[in-house]
Amino acid sequence: MKLIFDKSNLTKAVNIVLKAVPSKTTMSILECILIDATTNVIKFTSNDMELGIETTVQGDIIEKGKVSIEAKLFADIVRKLPDNKITIETDENYTSKITCEKSKFNIAGRSGDDFSYLPTIVKDKSITISQFMLKEIINQTIFSISPNDNNKMMTGELLEFKEGKLKLVGLDGHRIAIRNVALEGEFDDVKVVVPGKTLSEISKILTADAESMVHIYFTNNHILFEFDDTIIVSRLIDGEYFRINQMLSNDYETKITINKKEFIDSIDRANLLISESDKRPIIINIIDNSLEVKVNSVNGSLNEDIDIEKEGKDIMIGFNPKFLMDALKVIDDEMVDIYLVNPKAPCFIRDKNTNYIYLILPVNFTA
Repeated sequence: MKLIFDKSNLTKAVNIVLKAVPSKTTMSILECILIDATTNVIKFTSNDMELGIETTVQGDIIEKGKVSIEAKLFADIVRKLPDNKITIETDENYTSKITCEKSKFNIAGRSGDDFSYLPTIVKDKSITISQFMLKEIINQTIFSISPNDNNKMMTGELLEFKEGKLKLVGLDGHRIAIRNVALEGEFDDVKVVVPGKTLSEISKILTADAESMVHIYFTNNHILFEFDDTIIVSRLIDGEYFRINQMLSNDYETKITINKKEFIDSIDRANLLISESDKRPIIINIIDNSLEVKVNSVNGSLNEDIDIEKEGKDIMIGFNPKFLMDALKVIDDEMVDIYLVNPKAPCFIRDKNTNYIYLILPVNFTA
């Protein structure tokens, strides 16, 4: 096999497929990238058996063939080479010679036949969404999933399409993030739970282009994302997702409207006094048309007032500052509405059309 690439095209392809290379595995072949040039196109593939990525690479095929190359080493070599043409050649023992200008690497490769190809997905049920919108709604919800798999369902996100609306939901037991978006076109109803790792890695690959589309296909066990020159296949999380509608309510005793940036900046300042081990909440004290941000810790104290519009009762309530910040940072609106019931009940941040909904549980505090 002999292939010639522009460094920019090679780097882009390697960075895409690296996202499905496992950091730890008992199967050494999964630590490789498959370079397949047995047809008239060059494809790079990676697969950790849960998430698989295949991308087509622009390059010249001088001699057809395929080889599996250790991914991290290959990526590091490509990254350090000069910005020029890069040639990859393999011999009958799968030794790969990588040449660029005066640099010549020889690294051990493996047979491409040993590599685990991506599962074949029947393109039956599907939806189509712009890259920009998919990237946005993932980023507006992904922070709410659980980082560990004590409860597998909490490590994924509910993706549901029904009656013209796509809904993406993440939760971790302390908060819920919901993003709704209307889609144009006729699509099948779907309801699946997608691993958070899959969505997180896809978000890093997607562009912010509102004109470029992502085609998403579903089976009982897999989800397939197809866009640009890349396909991503992931296993789904099996099981029934939480009944989130039972957790949502339109009831409130207090509603405030607050400038988002002022609130974020105030919480950010309060965070300076909260150490990692302390995990002390910030206290929100709402009186009349003022919201006071308070924190008392071993490092000191802060009291800061923000002007608000208020309907209903005064209230004092405590929150994990990170949970508030995560939600506020992904909201585009300049002013946000926050709905509260009492110091023990969840608060809601949502817009009038419920395009986004954030539920955050309060925490106990000592005033």
